[in-house]
Amino acid sequence: MSRRGRPRFLSAAAAADLVQDGQTLAVGGSGGGLLEPDALLAALGRRFRETGSPRGLDLVHTTGIGDRQGGGMDHLAQRGLVRSVVAGNWGMAPAMSAMAVAGEFEAYNFPQGVMSQLFREIAAGRPGVVTHVGLGTFCDPRVEAGRLNDVSPQTRVEVVELAGREWLFYPAFGLDVCFIRGTTADERGNLSFEQEGARLEMLAIAQATRNRGGLVIAQVKQVAKAGTLDPRLVAVPGICVDVVVHHPGQKQVVTHEYNPAFSGELRAAVSTMPPFPLDARKVVARRALSEIEPGDVVNLGVGIADGIASVAAEEGRLDEFTTTIEQGAVGGIPARGVIFGVATNPEAILDQPAQFDFYDGGGLDIAFLGFAQVDAAGNVNVSKFGSRVVGTGGFVDISQNAATVVFCGTFTAGGLDVRVGGGELRVVTEGEHPKFVPAVTQVTFSARESVARGQRVRYVTERAVFDLTASGLRLLEVAPGVDVRRDLLDRIPFDVLVEDVRAMEPEYFQ
Repeated sequence: MSRRGRPRFLSAAAAADLVQDGQTLAVGGSGGGLLEPDALLAALGRRFRETGSPRGLDLVHTTGIGDRQGGGMDHLAQRGLVRSVVAGNWGMAPAMSAMAVAGEFEAYNFPQGVMSQLFREIAAGRPGVVTHVGLGTFCDPRVEAGRLNDVSPQTRVEVVELAGREWLFYPAFGLDVCFIRGTTADERGNLSFEQEGARLEMLAIAQATRNRGGLVIAQVKQVAKAGTLDPRLVAVPGICVDVVVHHPGQKQVVTHEYNPAFSGELRAAVSTMPPFPLDARKVVARRALSEIEPGDVVNLGVGIADGIASVAAEEGRLDEFTTTIEQGAVGGIPARGVIFGVATNPEAILDQPAQFDFYDGGGLDIAFLGFAQVDAAGNVNVSKFGSRVVGTGGFVDISQNAATVVFCGTFTAGGLDVRVGGGELRVVTEGEHPKFVPAVTQVTFSARESVARGQRVRYVTERAVFDLTASGLRLLEVAPGVDVRRDLLDRIPFDVLVEDVRAMEPEYFQ
């Protein structure tokens, strides 16, 4: 290890050879290739396939890392390579998720913000993260303790009392090695991020690993002469870097070699962005957009909610409020789909732990998040669908802390066909999978905790809008063209409060 002087410059294969049996490996990055050390992950997976080593690794990562197609953490989804995984999200690596559900190794899912802040606490030598985030959800040890299978012990999170109230304590852990990524490394190991669409927790991971005596391995696209980097662009100093892997083929994200509008090098013309087609998703986005007040600080979640900024741009409202996404972007139009985590034309790009500090302290006026299930109490599940584990991501952190939460989604899923136009909506074919259920499979959002906090909560679908009360859901609005009994109430397996129901605005449907 290089603790003084210059780091070693190695190939991805040689760097992967430095990982030893039984070590704890932290991996930086986010879904869709954002800051993903892809060459290192591929090299480590290839080494295990060819040699059977290293074995029994403990893996830690903050966000979902992968492309849902075998990349990212799925390079390491091999029996014997992994002993345990603690992750903020699993949805980008379906093979690894399937192994977790099957009990192939110990597996946990904790909130993305908590995971990012944990690295910072480890770097500072503190015992872990004490936070309200996760109370009442599946992360609470009185519920599921964040465990994804029965082989995982209930020891990763505790309930503690401090200053007269309950908190969750997520303990720190040791780190032996980490994989991180930047754009450029100079000869002294300083890392700049000029072509990246985020910073994530790369600095925190590097500092935590270095201060625990571990090995910091950084992947970069290019190498510069010592002393030539703009110090204002250096996000990880060379004093925290031991090994540099030069990977000239590194892409900004899986869909783009390099889009300068993601990194802030230029501002793209919004008029060049493709329009949002008129369908159920656009109806939801239009209705959700109406909840925003001028001046609001907004979070847009992955999934159906990520279209709200696009609709706002179409309608000339984008300058009325400020968008944020948990990976660190402030301002701009969040990207949709697999590369969610970057934004077109961001005004600022923060470290991810700092973004979650802002969220946890109440900085969000309103948040728009998806839902897979809603139950009679108003609880929401986005993290587990049958035997498929996707994980929470930043959902728990965000949904617990925004002043107003708007859950966005279609009323049913799986083959839903609706006709939108002429100021109304008509259900042609109902979806096969009900999303309003008697009890959610997993509590990712606790309605009881929300009511106690006094949050304002709404549920927006293409055909109806509900809000949360202490007694459950109340029907507020119904789309023109929808039969309240046939298309709504008969398809909800619990009682809904119905009073003073009004029609959704016809303009959403034309």
